[in-house]
Formats: sequence, C-alpha cells, structure tokens
Amino acid sequence: MKIVVLDSHTLNPGDLSWEALQALGDTHIYDRTPNDRILERCPEDTNVIVSNKAFVSKEIMSSLPHLKLIAVSATGMNNVDLEAAKDLGIKVMNVPAYGTMSVAQHTFALLLELTNQVALHNQSVQNGDWSHNPDWCYFKKPLTELLGKTFGIVGLGNIGQAVARIALAMGMQVIAHHKHPERDQMDGVRFVSLEDIFTQSDVVSLHCPLTESNKAFVNWERLSQMKAAAFLINTARGALIEEKDLKRALENDVIAGAALDVLSVEPPPTDHILLGVKNCIITPHNAWLSRESRQRLMDQLVENVRSVL
Repeated sequence: MKIVVLDSHTLNPGDLSWEALQALGDTHIYDRTPNDRILERCPEDTNVIVSNKAFVSKEIMSSLPHLKLIAVSATGMNNVDLEAAKDLGIKVMNVPAYGTMSVAQHTFALLLELTNQVALHNQSVQNGDWSHNPDWCYFKKPLTELLGKTFGIVGLGNIGQAVARIALAMGMQVIAHHKHPERDQMDGVRFVSLEDIFTQSDVVSLHCPLTESNKAFVNWERLSQMKAAAFLINTARGALIEEKDLKRALENDVIAGAALDVLSVEPPPTDHILLGVKNCIITPHNAWLSRESRQRLMDQLVENVRSVL
C-alpha cells in the first residue's frame, strides 16, 4: 500500500514517531505541501492520502484511480471535497475529540492570564519594579477572582463540557447555549438563550463549530450586550468573531478583555486588525498542540488507515 502524508509538521514536528504508520505500507511524508503540488507528490498508485489542511479536490481524487482513503489528521474535514469523495467511493475519516482536555486547559490558561496578569507581573519583577517598591506587594492591573462569577459557554460539545467541568470546580456558575440541550444535559449547567449568554456572563467562551449561519455572530450588537467587566475567549474558530467590532469594543472599554487562540486569517498578516490592541491576548492556534493531544491524534490516525487497509 502507498501512503502519502501531505502536511505532517504541525502534527509531528519531530517529537513523535511515524513508525506505526510506516509499518502499514510504503509511506512518503512531507512537512508541508502547497495545493498546487499535491498531485506531483501523489503517485498514480497512491492508496491513502493523509492531510491536515492541504485541500484534496475532486480533480486530485479523479486523478488517483487507486485512492481508497483520505485520512484527515484533524477533526474538521473542510479540506476535502466530501461530495466528490462520496461520488467516487473514496472513504474520508477524521479524528474527533483528540484535543478535548488540551483545549479546555488552554481556555483556562487564557482566562487566568486575563484575570491574574501573570506575564505582566513577571515582567514587572524582572524589570526591577518589586526590588524598588516601597511595599512588599503590589499590582500593575486589578486582579479578578472567579469564584461565583458566571461562565457562559456557546457550544456544549466535548470541549464545552470539559470547560464546564473546570469552571464548576472553580466555583463558577455555568450557563450554556447549545443546539442539543436535551441530549447534552450536565449537572450544574443551565441552558439559556444566546442573548442571555452575552448579557449575564462574566466570561463568554466559544466552543461551537463554524457554520454559514454563525459566521461573525459575535458582532458589535453582541459585544455591546456584555458587561463592561466581562471577558471573551475564543478557542474555536476565528471567523466566529467580527474582528473589527471586537477591536472597537476593546479600545472603547465596552468589555474588559479578550483572549483568542484563533483568528479569521491564519497565519495573520503583520497588520492584522487585532495585533497590538489593548487587553487582547492572542496565541497561535496552539491550544490543541500538547504532545499528549498530538499522540492521541497520531494513534487514531494510524487506526483509521489500518481499518481501511
């Protein structure tokens, strides 16, 4: 069997092993593959394509008569023409839920940075501010305790539920807006309308998939409904937020802060509208990137390929 891995680097920059996949067949691994070089790197006898972001189009599938499986090394499958795959009888398999706890952990890393300003105070100490301070303690920005605060979750799937459990353990009140409240009930979580999420929450955290109907749904109207002391967190998809409206909200103190692991364009241009905006923390879409999470992804990816072969 011939296996081609088109964009391996984000999954395995060198700290994991490809041996289990390589044991299944003749495996060709590329760190990154531009879309216009996919066919060049997939011989006619390719049986399996592994792709994270490289787009596998109908043209590519039609050109590979022996292709049996497109193994997506991620949860989302928008990098595959799914209709074409179905028409051509090519199986498409993804890997769900591998990063649940890593993303939930990162969500609270972002929130705690907003509430406790750890980086700011570490830098202040390193700059000598503590050594020259007349008092034994001080703060550069106000600190916020989470006990009793209301945590609003948009999307109570696997990650949203993991986040809810952490919030409950910290003594927060948890409310959620979700497509399937009957199916996904949780002790301690109260389901409310989307409007209530934004008006009642001290923290709003996004954990929903991106669809045509919710693109840029966090806009000026929603942000204006939030408490002035509230925080917005997004570890889902950047396009859920209308970024120009978020910039306006932050610059005018409509909300207290935002922490984002995702942006509408990734990587962002150097003049991205949210870079350098006050009270806006941005991490490079790495909430899922713990070694443990990537190992789970690798293991399930191998099982997906093995199940077809």
